[in-house]
Amino acid sequence: MAQKRDYYEILGVSRSAGDEDLKRAYRKLAMQHHPDRNPGDHAAEERFKEASEAYQILSDPERRAQYDRFGHAAFQQGGGGFEFSGAGFEDIFSDIFGDFFGTARGRGRRARRGEDLRYDLDIKFEEAIFGAEKTINVPRLVTCDTCNGKGTKGGASRDTCAACRGTGQMRFQQGFFTIAKTCGHCNGQGTVIKDPCRTCSGNGVTQRTQALSIKIPPGVDTGARLKLREEGEAGRNGAPSGDLYVVINVEEHPLFARQENDIICEVPISFPQAALGAEIDVPTLEGKVKMKIPHGTQSGGVFRLKGKGAPDLRSAHRGDQLVRVIVEIPRKLTGRQRELLEEFARNGGEEVSPLSKGFFDKVKEMFG
Repeated sequence: MAQKRDYYEILGVSRSAGDEDLKRAYRKLAMQHHPDRNPGDHAAEERFKEASEAYQILSDPERRAQYDRFGHAAFQQGGGGFEFSGAGFEDIFSDIFGDFFGTARGRGRRARRGEDLRYDLDIKFEEAIFGAEKTINVPRLVTCDTCNGKGTKGGASRDTCAACRGTGQMRFQQGFFTIAKTCGHCNGQGTVIKDPCRTCSGNGVTQRTQALSIKIPPGVDTGARLKLREEGEAGRNGAPSGDLYVVINVEEHPLFARQENDIICEVPISFPQAALGAEIDVPTLEGKVKMKIPHGTQSGGVFRLKGKGAPDLRSAHRGDQLVRVIVEIPRKLTGRQRELLEEFARNGGEEVSPLSKGFFDKVKEMFG
């Protein structure tokens, strides 16, 4: 009798190889020497069987420990040799070749969670800051009321699939071992519907638009997602529904803009107000407030109104309102206003050119 080769040598791995190394080595050898890929090649079939035996032993921690200690002698007591059966090989084969050969390990009607849904919601600027309650209409799949999701007429029990006898699998011999494939008659459900529900046509779900009330928390901004658990499409065969994600889009405001939790507002002031100082009315989201403008304020200056911004979603803190003042220059002047401004400029040491003296005249004076 020929002496058996070392299992590690067969797979081409070191004695310290991990589970993934073993699986990767076996996958390569098995795909290379599988009998279906080498019909009539007995040498390839033997190499495939040899690799499968090595992998089954080394992938089992207890068997591997016995092999590392006693070698092949650990499995020769009692005779009988190696068999492709039991808890090991069918699971190993299905795990590695399931996609290639179409094997199926599940049985019976498979529960399937419902799909998640997305709903894009436009809200006003004020609603984003202070929160709101909105009603949205969501079209989605819901469990059929007529058959309670069973898909059968009157909610009757489904019939056992005659092809697979309720297992959801079809088994057949593939060389020297058994392969299980999903039953094509019942699609792996194990049951069939002979008299389907007329409302849902046997699907167990129907399309319906439902009104949902949602609360918009204060402080949301564009891009925020609100998760409504199990408000997505209905699950199948007792599985839970999916979730609904409401994605927020905040509409622009004619007066205010947002920068994180601060609100920005631009307020026009006159030249005299900027020069002499003044007290002006400033709009906020909660009404007008008085704000003092110090004398000598420059255009673009920013003033802060504490606590007049947006609330933080994760705390009770509220941002500020930033007031940017824009000094407006009058486009038309009366004769008297012009005289006063020219006098003001001369008193400040500025030269005021006559209107007839234009920009290019000044350039000529400078450069000749």
